[in-house]
Amino acid sequence: MTKLSISKLIEMAKAVKMTEAQQEEQRRSFVYGNTAFENPAITRKMVDDIAEAMRA
Repeated sequence: MTKLSISKLIEMAKAVKMTEAQQEEQRRSFVYGNTAFENPAITRKMVDDIAEAMRA
């Protein structure tokens, strides 16, 4: 396995183009991770339900 520098990995990551579905999945994951950390009562389903309601 070739060792890559962190700067090379960053440049590669900048070139990645996510689909809208991938962006939405990432956004929900971010929201869940940050809110569940502060409030363990938050579930992924709650995040999904609220996100779906906001889309409507």
